[in-house]
Amino acid sequence: MSVTLKEVAERAGVSRSAVSRTFTEGASVSPKMRRKVEKAARDLGYSPNALASSLTTGRTKLIGLVSNNFHNPIFLEVFDLFTSGLQDRGLRPLLVNLTDETDPEQSVRMLRQYSVDGVVVASSTLLPGFAKAFRDASVPVVHAFGRSSSAPQVHVVGIDNVECGRMAARTLVERGYDHVGFMGGPGSATSTQDRYAGFMSELENHPNVTVSHSFAEGYSFDAGRKEMLRLLGTGPAQAYFCGDDVLSIGALSALQSSGLKTPDDIGIMGLNDMEMARWENINLTTIHQPIRQIVTSTIELMVAMLDEPQRYPEARIFPCSVVERGTLRPRP
Repeated sequence: MSVTLKEVAERAGVSRSAVSRTFTEGASVSPKMRRKVEKAARDLGYSPNALASSLTTGRTKLIGLVSNNFHNPIFLEVFDLFTSGLQDRGLRPLLVNLTDETDPEQSVRMLRQYSVDGVVVASSTLLPGFAKAFRDASVPVVHAFGRSSSAPQVHVVGIDNVECGRMAARTLVERGYDHVGFMGGPGSATSTQDRYAGFMSELENHPNVTVSHSFAEGYSFDAGRKEMLRLLGTGPAQAYFCGDDVLSIGALSALQSSGLKTPDDIGIMGLNDMEMARWENINLTTIHQPIRQIVTSTIELMVAMLDEPQRYPEARIFPCSVVERGTLRPRP
């Protein structure tokens, strides 16, 4: 049987309300009283009931952590950082899988049923309107890895995907490739759209370079492998910006199965710099996305919004950088 608040009160020789105030954030209790109650609680092994406390404070400390791409290994790192970071702040993450979900109203209804104090939308593919639906329902929200904007409707923390596309195009041109390809994730994803736009706009400055584009079915290993196998049958480019590390690794698998070598036969470049990209048998040249800084900044904004729900939306955009490895030609 779990130790009750009444037992702690009897052990400490105080009222039950004194015990309740001791474990209620912001409640008034003298230092002497607090010491007596905390000692009694330690002696008995008492832990305050978080759900009962929420009835008193009106705050559950639950933060909905919403994502829609559980097939991409990068989100294992993202979830690890978010869950540990929120817990370090005394908050409790509620993980919600929205794979294939496109209706934000249903998500809003579900999370309101759990009385969450706020929501983090952790997705690089959902439209800005998805996160805005939470704001319209008066739920504090931050869109991590969201689409950058000079006038965001909700707090956005992430990268400039258009600039990343430009960066990839410049890198391929610098390596001397004159026939390059963009192999993105699903065309409906905002990250794919922006990376493609940046890639193509940069190559407009290089009319001597031939460019092609295609889109995989999703941000997954299988989708990347399937799309690269298709491209190999249609006359491939000399090098591809795959728009994502997991797509790139799928493409590398397709090349290996077809007896081709990277970068000797075809060059590959990814985006994210996830842990697998550093593995010796992959050694992927990629664009580093500062995931840890994005997660930390997202949590900082969420904590600030809990105290100031009407805080004016801002966009925090972090710079990216090219990580040199072994799947592209070396620089001249």
